[in-house]
Amino acid sequence: MKLNNINILFAATTLTLLNACASAPTPTADLRDPYENWNRKVQWFNDGLDDYLMRPVAQSYQWVMPDFADQGVSNFFSNIDDVGVTVNSALQGKFAQAGSDGARLVVNTTAGLGGLFDVATLIDLPKHKENFDTTLAEWGVDTGPYLVLPLFGPSSVRGIAGVGGKMVTNPLQYVSGVGMIGVLGAVDKRADMLAMDKVVNEAATDRYEFFKNMYLSRDSSAGGNQVNDPLKPNEIDTK
Repeated sequence: MKLNNINILFAATTLTLLNACASAPTPTADLRDPYENWNRKVQWFNDGLDDYLMRPVAQSYQWVMPDFADQGVSNFFSNIDDVGVTVNSALQGKFAQAGSDGARLVVNTTAGLGGLFDVATLIDLPKHKENFDTTLAEWGVDTGPYLVLPLFGPSSVRGIAGVGGKMVTNPLQYVSGVGMIGVLGAVDKRADMLAMDKVVNEAATDRYEFFKNMYLSRDSSAGGNQVNDPLKPNEIDTK
């Protein structure tokens, strides 16, 4: 049984760190971003991938999917995410929250037909946002320098562990033959963010600075408890 997505993560992360650490940090006025030259190149790659692949596919997906089906797919992946949320709530010592997260997972998996319907929210079991990045923050680990990861986008040294932890707690990683489900999740997530494209394009004179400041300001405003999913549909988008 292969953990394909984890292998991809490790390869991308290794490439990022090897290239970033192979040369001295670029002098910059922003001490949070010592690897700006590398980060800008990776963002250029990610933006190109979005322009020519992810956005067109997401637009087609949104066009053919009825609203109720689109919501059901989003609910399904949100329910899968609650496995990691429950684990990390417990690791942070938030045991009451972990109990709520676990109950939410059980309710939506059973009464919600595998997570297609968000029954838990209707009975006052709210969705929380925790992953291994927020756990490390609770344990006192610094965010570290800003890094843009291939495919994953804005992150940090600590955020790399957050991405890896999220994958490890994703049960789909341990089921063979579900690669297309992961692709569906990525497309669905990108489709949910299409509405923000115009807002970002009009607001960002320097896209790189815009996304960096958004990521780091969220980390700061959360007291270091940043979820390593920095760009959400109701806040900002990658294009």
